[in-house]
Amino acid sequence: MKHIIILGDGMADLPVERLGGKTLLQYAHKPMMDLLAREGRCGRLVTVPEGFPPGSEVANTAILGYDLNKVYEGRGPLEAASIGYEMADDDFAIRCNIITLADGKIITHNGGNLETDDADVLIKYLNETLAKPINEREGCERVKFITGIQYRHLLVIKGGNKHIVCAPPHDHPNEPWRPLLVKEVRGKEQEVRDYTQPTNHSLTSHLSRLTPQQTADLLNELILKSQELLSKHPFNLARAERGERQANSIWPWSGGYRPSMETLMQQYPEIKSGTVISAVDLIRGIGHYAGLKIVEVPGATGLADTNYEGKAQAAIDALEHDDFVFVHVEASDEAGHDGDLELKLKTIEYLDQRLIAPIYNKVKDQPVSIAVLPDHLTPVEQRIHVGQPVPFLIWHKGITPDSVQQYDEVSCVSGAYGLLKLDEFMHTFIKE
Repeated sequence: MKHIIILGDGMADLPVERLGGKTLLQYAHKPMMDLLAREGRCGRLVTVPEGFPPGSEVANTAILGYDLNKVYEGRGPLEAASIGYEMADDDFAIRCNIITLADGKIITHNGGNLETDDADVLIKYLNETLAKPINEREGCERVKFITGIQYRHLLVIKGGNKHIVCAPPHDHPNEPWRPLLVKEVRGKEQEVRDYTQPTNHSLTSHLSRLTPQQTADLLNELILKSQELLSKHPFNLARAERGERQANSIWPWSGGYRPSMETLMQQYPEIKSGTVISAVDLIRGIGHYAGLKIVEVPGATGLADTNYEGKAQAAIDALEHDDFVFVHVEASDEAGHDGDLELKLKTIEYLDQRLIAPIYNKVKDQPVSIAVLPDHLTPVEQRIHVGQPVPFLIWHKGITPDSVQQYDEVSCVSGAYGLLKLDEFMHTFIKE
């Protein structure tokens, strides 16, 4: 049996008064998901372990069966892997958004939906005007900005300390940004990474390891100086003249060291080879450490205008030679963060008809097991991630159906799988 997971990032939601008290999954026209629910078996899944933030890096890693207490190092190292940056032992890699600030508040976490080409110009500008002076002051390459995708980039600090508190910008829309600046972790015993032993690619010979407070201070310095520099950049001046949102600040968050993860093939003998299909660097990074081949689909954007048909065809092609495929679609999450109800409904319907339907029609008579689920809730009226259990379905030819007749947060409560937690989903799915 081959296996494919189709994940609609942030697709689950809470009841919305404008929809008559229904969730978006209850309200949306999604005949294919409902068919798979009727012919398959359903349940709910806890994707966020206790004590962890309800982020995509946590939830997707848990869905793939990993113990977050053993492998979690934040988004930064995962995104480093996805863009081909090989982390050294003394690297601290942290996700670096380019965001929009106005009137002392975080307006949007995505810098006005930046395109990668435009963001690349800004990142290179910051590397020259912001990182370079700090490196000259330190007498070494302490700070480095690396271009990622759209508004999502990477900041690497040699000798940085991960014991800091950062605020994910998408969790604080329309909130004052100054109280959210980086702080050191207090009151907990901290892991100390030993940088004294040299490695093949370590630069510790001329670098001192920073304390948590020093790391926080450096990051806050970068944030404040980035605002001065970006506000004067021609790209933002032109946007201001057009009345558009400016990409006027960096915002680092979710950092860590190089993780140690077994591949899925090592964890699950049933999986011999696999592929991950996503427009999001974070998911590609998880796939990299999980030992999955990364497929890039032309026109895949991470937004509602993504190439659903191209992703569907890439998944169909991957199933020809692999026995495990993970297809991730970011669009619903972005619409949820933007608080755009109509757009989020469309992303659910697009996923149903333009991606799930062609995959199902191709493999429905083959020994292929299909799972559909989100990683977390991104309620459109709250615009943040919520770590409640998510609905899931599993379908394959010949499976004994349960009583669930449609796929949504409420119906799946009565599914045959009940409430699974973390790696229980992957173990259950692989056995189907």
